[in-house]
Amino acid sequence: MSLLAHPARVLTPAAAVLTPATAAFGTPPEPSRPAVPAAPAPRLTSTVAKEYVHRACHAEVFITGSEPLGDTAFTVTAQWPRAHTFFSTPDGTRYDPMLAAETVRQAGLYLAHSRYDIPLDHRFLMWNLDYTARAHRLSIGATPTDLTIEASLLPRPRRTRSTIDFTFTATVRRGPHLAATGEARFTTVPDSTYRRLRGARPASGPIPVAAAAGDDRRLPPALVGRARPCDVVLTPTGTPGAWYLTPDLRHPILFDHAGDHIPGMVLLEAARQAANALAAPVTVTAAATTFHRYAEHDAPTTVTARHTPGEDPDALTTTVTGHQHGEPIFTTILTGRPDRP
Repeated sequence: MSLLAHPARVLTPAAAVLTPATAAFGTPPEPSRPAVPAAPAPRLTSTVAKEYVHRACHAEVFITGSEPLGDTAFTVTAQWPRAHTFFSTPDGTRYDPMLAAETVRQAGLYLAHSRYDIPLDHRFLMWNLDYTARAHRLSIGATPTDLTIEASLLPRPRRTRSTIDFTFTATVRRGPHLAATGEARFTTVPDSTYRRLRGARPASGPIPVAAAAGDDRRLPPALVGRARPCDVVLTPTGTPGAWYLTPDLRHPILFDHAGDHIPGMVLLEAARQAANALAAPVTVTAAATTFHRYAEHDAPTTVTARHTPGEDPDALTTTVTGHQHGEPIFTTILTGRPDRP
């Protein structure tokens, strides 16, 4: 009998082999293919918790994460915004080198809390803060600036000790290029110990000003390297090379949160402005600061500046000191170069 006489019996390659499943349910599905691995999800980036860097405003957090390199060494990542109301030059083309100091400060606090389990309620006493920035690496580009920080904490903080003293060092890179270096020394103490040391200090309050009430006699912004009057922290005393410290306590950056003393970054800014007022304008690219004692809200602060010899004959070296009740509260040695027209 010819197969042509019975078309229904013509066998195709797909139907050449019949199984119970095909007999009952028809043609089987296509053979399964090996699963294609899904593309890895992009790594998401955000800033770290603001509590880790002792900031109240999320926008003022620059640290984005860290990875351990050893027992005391880490890689820390950070990002600087394209526009910042305070940490930029008056013309808006470059980052203020002070931003390097603030980033170093934040990185040290972040690692102490996140990597060494220093409790968030412990208080940090900052004894030193040094930074050196390369001005030609601080230009503001078309995108936010991503940074990599090679950091270390020595000696390794011990969680079992109630009082911990450590030094933090940092090398800040912008891509493959060195942008800044920094170092800070901290002591941490439990909140209960801090309160015993400080007593019933006010969280904030009017800083004594020599000028009459309502008479704002702060220096002109251009004289101290600032664009806005609200950023100026110095008022003339009538004596050359000496000023009163008179910051605006409502300033959203310098006074990000209430405290029982004037923050160290405010004192560092006062030193930078004093160097400009003494020989304006000058771009300060390095500063070494020692904090001797707390700067209190309820005592007048006098800031003095004088030029001092430095290692680089082409650079301008200025020593700035702050005093309360005749006692030094901080000393800063700044290095910069006069701005040329």
